[in-house]
Amino acid sequence: MSASNLVIVESPAKAKTIGKYLGDDFEVLASFGHVRDLVNKDGSVLPDEDFAMKWQLGERSAKHVNDIKRAVKKATSVWLAPDPDREGEAIAWHIQEILTDEKLLEGKNLHRVTFNEITKGAVQEAFKNARKLDQPLIEAYLARRALDYLVGFNISPVLWRKLPGSKSAGRVQSVALRLICERESEIEIFKADEYWTIETKMHTAEGVPFMARLTHLSGNKLGKLDIGSETQAKHASERIRTKKLSVQKIEKKQVRRNPAPPFITSSLQMEASRKLGFSASNTMRIAQSLYEAGFITYMRTDGTTLSNDAVAQARSVIGKEYGKNYVPDAPRLYKSKAKNAQEAHEAIRPTDISKLPGRSGSPMSDDRERKLYELIWKRTVASQMESAVLDQMAVDMSDGTDDVILRANGSVVTFDGFLTLYQENDKDEDDEKTLDDKDRRLPPMNEGDATKLADIKENQHFTQPPPRYTEASLVKKMEELGIGRPSTYASILQVLRDRNYVEMDSKRFVPQDRGRVVTTFLEKFFTRYVDYDFTANLEEELDAIAGGHVNWKEAMRQFWIDFKAAVDETKELTITNVIDHLDAELGPHFFQPSPENPEPRKCKACEDGRLGLKLGKFGAFIGCSNYPECKFTRPLELASGDSDAASDSLANEPKILGTDPGTGRTVSLRRGPYGPYVQIDSPPEGTDIPADVIEQYEKDIEAWKEAKKEAKKAGEKAPKKPPKPKKPGPKRQGLPAGVSVDDVTLEKALSLLALPRDIGNHPETGKIIKAGIGRFGPFVSHDGKFASIPKDEDVMTIGMNRAVDLIAQKKARDAAKEAAKAEGKAPAKKAAPKKKATKKKSTAKKTTKKKAAKK
Repeated sequence: MSASNLVIVESPAKAKTIGKYLGDDFEVLASFGHVRDLVNKDGSVLPDEDFAMKWQLGERSAKHVNDIKRAVKKATSVWLAPDPDREGEAIAWHIQEILTDEKLLEGKNLHRVTFNEITKGAVQEAFKNARKLDQPLIEAYLARRALDYLVGFNISPVLWRKLPGSKSAGRVQSVALRLICERESEIEIFKADEYWTIETKMHTAEGVPFMARLTHLSGNKLGKLDIGSETQAKHASERIRTKKLSVQKIEKKQVRRNPAPPFITSSLQMEASRKLGFSASNTMRIAQSLYEAGFITYMRTDGTTLSNDAVAQARSVIGKEYGKNYVPDAPRLYKSKAKNAQEAHEAIRPTDISKLPGRSGSPMSDDRERKLYELIWKRTVASQMESAVLDQMAVDMSDGTDDVILRANGSVVTFDGFLTLYQENDKDEDDEKTLDDKDRRLPPMNEGDATKLADIKENQHFTQPPPRYTEASLVKKMEELGIGRPSTYASILQVLRDRNYVEMDSKRFVPQDRGRVVTTFLEKFFTRYVDYDFTANLEEELDAIAGGHVNWKEAMRQFWIDFKAAVDETKELTITNVIDHLDAELGPHFFQPSPENPEPRKCKACEDGRLGLKLGKFGAFIGCSNYPECKFTRPLELASGDSDAASDSLANEPKILGTDPGTGRTVSLRRGPYGPYVQIDSPPEGTDIPADVIEQYEKDIEAWKEAKKEAKKAGEKAPKKPPKPKKPGPKRQGLPAGVSVDDVTLEKALSLLALPRDIGNHPETGKIIKAGIGRFGPFVSHDGKFASIPKDEDVMTIGMNRAVDLIAQKKARDAAKEAAKAEGKAPAKKAAPKKKATKKKSTAKKTTKKKAAKK
């Protein structure tokens, strides 16, 4: 019996959860995300045809769409229930359009239902309050999709033509990349300033110790950099020692600290990054799972409000778990800072706050889900707790004049309030550490009390450059500038990594040279479209479309007129123009003078050429102005060290080291695309194969003949015939890490070319152990297994004991991996044969039926 009500959601997990809350008369199907998108080629958005858009089904959508079509034919009512945001509305619209085009909705009731949480009450209430599709929200989606498409499909080809090797450029991703590159430039030009602080250890009249710092000298309040040298610091210390100090002034005040609001999308991404080490994309993926399982409310939101039921539940839990003192007199209300909250409006919170983390009813099976749920639960409950109360005290000491003033600061938490549960981590890990006097408790003191100087410390400091962006700090910066929206941050950051425009170092964004080249190009030739204010204003315009205040096609026309003109201007742009600009802008980065290399632009290969940025088939690189006479090239990266000069000199011709005493073959030192290497040439024409090689071959043939006869008698497969000896060709070997080009002699080269070398026979197996250099670096090998040699050890001198140890360690690691792998896959392997057997059985039945029908 078919259901008369068809509900369509975007994910199977969501379908399974809400299916429990609806009656037997409802069938729930999943679309598996977006069912269609713009055709992935030029001409899918047509500005000259009133921005008509060409859509196509996704690669994996056909089956799911066909399932939906079949179910619609049998249903009387269709309920579109994707997520309550712009993307959810877009999915619902696409499904409606597909069904309308095939006239499958004629005579059917079509409803749009949204719910902020997947609980029985919320789902059933949503179905009682169904609505029509939100046309302004759909138009905002169409405008955003058209904008991203037009920017990508018009700027990217310009990049490919004028900047070979570059990848595509996205509308918001390019602006985010600019932020990362500008921060790196700030770090590179930063000059550290030295400064000193004076910290003293004081005693009260009763001998109780406390710490104070110098704040005023010679009647002036000290600025951060006012004491700039050790001499000045020593002089200030001497001034303090000559003073008889007493307490001149005591200031006391009580401070209340309020909790942070519950999570919105961006703050969840930031805190999960700081506290849990999750990337933005991982955070959203885990949150999606929690939402679809019914544990939390919808996770793409700008709103900080909580429902009345949630507030009441939180206050009840606080009173029960922490006591009445922790429940404020009135519920806390929060107002969203977003200019236009275009996502779902309630904050991210647990659907049932009474389900405490780690207890029955909360997520337990997945460790990451458990951690994120705990973070969301704590933040939600803390947002409704009483404020923390701190008593702060500041004590000024002097000799009665303002020549020298010391200050001691202290603070005592008299009531911890929300701090007993949660404290927001809004600091960057590498922010400059300062002395936090507020966390110190001071002894009782009164004005006029004498104090005694016990010790003085002069502390040297240096100002620090601004830190590189973490995911958390970059999301925060983008939010401050109004670039992108909460639902897009995770994908923006992921795209930058996928295109290799940035890499992560200690969880911080480092722009790659490719990314810096692209940013420099866009800033020069598409200035407006990577401008922060322009991008933010465009986001506000898209929000206005979603609110129904702006016609989306009119907004698109205004954008397209100026944008097309900017693209057309680049048609006259020559590669030379691009190279000259890039060379001028990026030269200070790639060619930094140093004491070892005061002329970084000077070519070390030809001595009179000038190094600069070049563009080739595979992208930008560094080359010499004397090309093609000078063939020096270098990847687009900073020069890596002192050995570069010697290595660069090999670019045009190899350095002959001598001849191999045994064969007379020439040995040379050369420079390749992956660094310097040594080579022994092929023997001269007419050189015979060495007699010892021929003799060995003849012995191998005789042994093979005997083995062949034995195999024939035993009825076994004959062994392979030994290959005929050939004249040796050229052999190459890269220099190991740490070996300077200047240190390579003929003897050193021959020892490298002799690799892999025999170390000896393994004491247990009796099989040979070898040492060599492969594509992944130095190694030892034994019985077909390889183990890496650590960087600080020499492949040329490693001995038997160490080699056996490395092989044993590698064997143990491999065994542990295999054991873990076998343990993890054991259930799947047991279940697999049953599936296959069932499949074969059904196939056999079908074949039998077909044969019977034919007969």
